[in-house]
Amino acid sequence: MEQATLQKTPLYDACVKAGGKMVDFHGWDLPIQFEGIIAEHKAVRESAGFFDVSHMGEIWFEGPDAHKLLQTIATNNFKNVPGAGAYSHVLTEQGGIIDDIIAFCLTPEKFLLVVNSANKDKDFAWFQKQAKGFNVKVTDASADYAMLALQGPKALGILEQLDANIKELPRFNIKAAQIFGADVYITRTGYTGEDGVEIMGSGETINKLFAWALQNGFKPCGLGSRDVLRLEAGYLLAGNDVDETHTPYEAGYGWVVKLKKDVDFIGKPAMVKQKEEGPKVTLRGFKITGGVAREGAAVFDKDGKEIGKLTSATFSPLFKAIAAGYAPAGLGEGAEVFVDVRGRKVQAVAVKLPFYKVL
Repeated sequence: MEQATLQKTPLYDACVKAGGKMVDFHGWDLPIQFEGIIAEHKAVRESAGFFDVSHMGEIWFEGPDAHKLLQTIATNNFKNVPGAGAYSHVLTEQGGIIDDIIAFCLTPEKFLLVVNSANKDKDFAWFQKQAKGFNVKVTDASADYAMLALQGPKALGILEQLDANIKELPRFNIKAAQIFGADVYITRTGYTGEDGVEIMGSGETINKLFAWALQNGFKPCGLGSRDVLRLEAGYLLAGNDVDETHTPYEAGYGWVVKLKKDVDFIGKPAMVKQKEEGPKVTLRGFKITGGVAREGAAVFDKDGKEIGKLTSATFSPLFKAIAAGYAPAGLGEGAEVFVDVRGRKVQAVAVKLPFYKVL
């Protein structure tokens, strides 16, 4: 069988030239690491690092009903105030998570949704389906943008050289700006637990930004360190920690479900019911002793009964072997369990997520 050709971001050549070790990530040829996962983790936690996130999807909602459609397809309560943004979940009628997204208001009739690359086509089809009857145009503009995420405690200070007012951008907001004489959008979110921004623009512009960042104190970072950083911060990985078989309440993200907002979102009845009854399983953090577990590893109670599975697991330079996974809702913080590590049952303790928090 002929192997499918991997998609390449506009920053592919720059990543290879910078020493990136490229791997297949959901059909994209992306760097797993440059210097090394531990060195890149250290850079983001203590200084500044950047990630090629050009594979993420960008979808526009434009028209008089743009805000109403967004309120209908997502759980959080979005403001139709220019600059405002919010993280949210998009649900099935049954309450399962189709994707987690971030949406930003450019004008009261124009919203930019950033979605996960692996779910982009599914999301776009779902949004188009739900848009029927609304006065809104839904456009997949993913091919128009490259994007660099610049993260770490020193990131914004360095970036003031390009945008003197960058620190004035509030968390989870967006602004239009110019760098190198070209138009870009700057958002202040992050997926690492550290402060920072994402800058999206044309491939040419973001390639210039990549080169500039290398010369001005940023370390290039890959998917490996990004996964460690986001798990330490308790952020969800779509397809692993959340999917259509789990709800926001089960994932510990009930805060994104606004049951009292003025529009009934898709999946609301299921969310009302689960909030009243309580979820039967919840996502938990685990600190493991005796080895580093892997995604899919079984979790056992002290009697040897399997009670759950890990959805994410890695080695953390700060916390050693850590993981997240679903377990019975009654499993409290500090509970002693066992986790399968390559055929061995090793000790672990349930902890509250996140492992690490700055913001």
